[in-house]
Amino acid sequence: MISAVLPTVNVLYENPAWIPPLREALERQGLRVRLVHVDEGSIDASALPPDGIWMNRISPSSHTRGHVHAVELTRQLLYWLEFHGRRVINGLSALELEMSKLRQDLVLRRHGIRVPRTVLAVGREHLLAAAATFDGPFITKHDQGGKGLGIRLFRGAAELGRHLDGRNFDAGPGARVILQEYIVAPEAFITRVEIVGGRFVLAMRSSTADGFELCPSDVCNPMPVNASGLFGPSPLAPDDPLVCKYIRLCLEEGIEIAGIEFVEDGRGRRYTYDINGTTNYNKVLGRQIGVDGMGEVARYVHWVAGAFVELEAGSLRQV
Repeated sequence: MISAVLPTVNVLYENPAWIPPLREALERQGLRVRLVHVDEGSIDASALPPDGIWMNRISPSSHTRGHVHAVELTRQLLYWLEFHGRRVINGLSALELEMSKLRQDLVLRRHGIRVPRTVLAVGREHLLAAAATFDGPFITKHDQGGKGLGIRLFRGAAELGRHLDGRNFDAGPGARVILQEYIVAPEAFITRVEIVGGRFVLAMRSSTADGFELCPSDVCNPMPVNASGLFGPSPLAPDDPLVCKYIRLCLEEGIEIAGIEFVEDGRGRRYTYDINGTTNYNKVLGRQIGVDGMGEVARYVHWVAGAFVELEAGSLRQV
């Protein structure tokens, strides 16, 4: 049986707290899991990578957990793996897109998806000059973001200048700061669409009433969903035109697992602003809507593993 010879799933990760749901779901699919913690390490350019398929689970917020080298080391690891023909789920192209809000904006535009005006700036002078070009309020965020890092609302360049001169200013990795048009939503929530393997999995609403740190995983939210009021189901349909655009984007850009977020203004216009590759799921919300997000990920990985075995067997028959 193919299941008896499925390749090991090598998981590149940096946050141990996010691993148990993924590992349990993969093991329920009969997959062998090898965890590879990434922060410090070495790569022998003359050596072959271990066999198996690989998953990239490195987050842009890894530096906030003390793993300051995780992203840069992962860049080299993924290049090494792909150079040697290893199958990587959410490989180097997906990693690079997740690590830059500016690149996400450009890719979204390429696929005809509405985005808020976005400017990247490095350095105080350029930040203030960029701020002066906005006609209305704008927000700042880290270009390499995650967890709502660096998100603040400003009414103008003078207000930003006072913040830059304060003690709490943090420009984030590489000091790359994003200034982005603030979209006024009639209701305080954003919508997140989860896609796995080119398929719609679920859509959820996340409340922004108390801020923008909206990690949906159970680890990030000790309170039950119903008690916290942070997350709830969205009525967005799988065949919604925007969802279809998201799926096409993922397929064409090499993003196999993603959570994509948008906000809707008072005129019903939807602005997409974030693509998350290291997506997590809330089990309580999943039970409420009847969807096991991590289970869907594991089923997709199992399918990839099976296809990998069949491809290898076909190659051997050709030889």
